[in-house]
Formats: sequence, C-alpha cells, structure tokens
Amino acid sequence: MMKRKKISIIGVGNVGATCAHLAASKELGDIVLLDLVKGMAQGKALDLMAAAPIKGFNCHIVGADDYAFTANSDIVIVSAGLARTPGMTRDDLSDANAKTTKSIAKKIAFYSPNAIVICVTNPVDVMTYVMFKELGFPSNRVMGMAGILDSTRYRTFISLELGISFQDVNALVLGGHGDGMVPLVRYTYVGGIPVETLISQERMEAIVERTRKGGAEIVGLLKTGSAYYAPAAAVIEMVDSILKDKKRILPISAYLDGEYNQYDMFAGTPAVLGGNGVEKIMELDLNESERNALNESFKSIRKGIEKLV
Repeated sequence: MMKRKKISIIGVGNVGATCAHLAASKELGDIVLLDLVKGMAQGKALDLMAAAPIKGFNCHIVGADDYAFTANSDIVIVSAGLARTPGMTRDDLSDANAKTTKSIAKKIAFYSPNAIVICVTNPVDVMTYVMFKELGFPSNRVMGMAGILDSTRYRTFISLELGISFQDVNALVLGGHGDGMVPLVRYTYVGGIPVETLISQERMEAIVERTRKGGAEIVGLLKTGSAYYAPAAAVIEMVDSILKDKKRILPISAYLDGEYNQYDMFAGTPAVLGGNGVEKIMELDLNESERNALNESFKSIRKGIEKLV
C-alpha cells in the first residue's frame, strides 16, 4: 500500500485552516496543523476530521503545538505571522514576521530536512528569502506563494469585465507581491484571444491597478483581517502540482540566480512545479516597458531584504 504524503501547516489562522480544508478535500495527504496557541490547532483539526464522513475524504488530520508532530513532512506550508490591518502595507510586517520566520525555519530544518517549503507569510518575497537562508535547503525546495494569487485576482477582474468564464482567462503576474507587481497584459489571453483586442487600454489599466491593490481592497473591507480563501486556494494549487508531479507552469516566488539579471533573491516568475519542487524557471521575453516595471519591483524586494540582513 502506498504511504500517504504528509503535509504540515504552520500557523492555523484563516489561511492555514483553509489550506487544510482544501488539501483534505483533494485528499492530498495526511495533515498536521500546528499553532502555538494552545488548543487552536487541535480544535480545528478535530472539527475538520468530523467533516470527513460527510465529504468523503480519507486522510488523517491532527492538531499540535509541538513541532515533533510535523517530523518527516513532505511539504510544509508556513502561514504563521501577523496579518495586515487597514492602512498597513505588506512591508510594515517585515521585522516582526522575520523573527517568526527564522524561528520556524530552524524547527523545519530539524524535523523535516527533506521537505519542500512553501512560505505564505508577508511580505512574502522577503520572508521566503529569510526562510531560505535560515533553512539551508537547496533553492528548488523553497518557494513563496504570491504569483498565483495575484494572477487569479487579475483573471477574476478580467472575467467580470467581459462576463465570461473564469476558467477561460490565462494570465501572468511577475515581480514582487506588492504594489509594484507586474501584470503582463501582453501575455493575457481569453479563450486564446489576446485580451488587448477585447478590452480597451483604459479599462485594462484600471484592471491592472485594481489587481495591484487587490489585497488592500479586501483588508479595507474586512477591517479585522486579510484575504484567505484565494490565498489558500493558490497554495493548494502549488501543493497539488508538487505532490502529483504534474509539472504545471505556475507563477510563484522562486529563487533567481541570473534570471532577469537578478541574483540571490526571491521574486514572482512562472516556474515548473513538480515532485522536486521548482524544477525550472520560465524566463519570459519582455519588452522595454515590461522590463523597466519588473526592475522597479525587484528594487522594492531588494530594499526589503537589505533592511533585514
């Protein structure tokens, strides 16, 4: 009998708990929920397990406040850390979340030295870099969730604009997970049709801007938290491609080592995700305007890293 994969989720607030729900629904593996708040992970794990007879998923879910329960994980999702509140940028979270990320990295390296790690903690490109340096893992086994989330918001706004199926919009967002992200209009297609032939330049500019502010829009509406349904769905799309070795091309925060003339940093780029993690980075052919926008986004990430190292 094939042994089920083991997925550990560190931090079981809204994002972590929703990741667990989606992973269980897709039967991606056995799941460990870990949170340092006594009883929280255990309670959410028990609640989720009680849904199994109704939803029909067969996987084991446990909650813990001891990292020993996460030992020998195949994938570790890190969603611990402070969330944004209205008026905050992702960068405002940097100092506090860097300390948390370093502490978690030490535990992951000790208990699951062969795991693939997905960082969700904001500012995600910077925190993924912090995680990578502290873990000491090869770069293919460390990545951040950002590009899928930014792209799915972008795709959502386009589909709403045109009144067509969400599934028929293909799009990419590059660069940092922040206001400087770069939605690539030239690489955006609707049912194989270039979006520029269907939506005016003025409307596309508005959609691009809304995409950049998509997270802040939700924070402003919620007032006491940040987005979690779409972020969790984005994480599980990554996990699904890795554990099933699908080798999908997905926009993620990956380690750049010469791509786009950048070195020793994490930033959003399309990459092939398979059983070995990040198996290939797909470097796109960009025009001058796109390169300039992407370089500005890289500068913002670099500043965030330099503040912490």
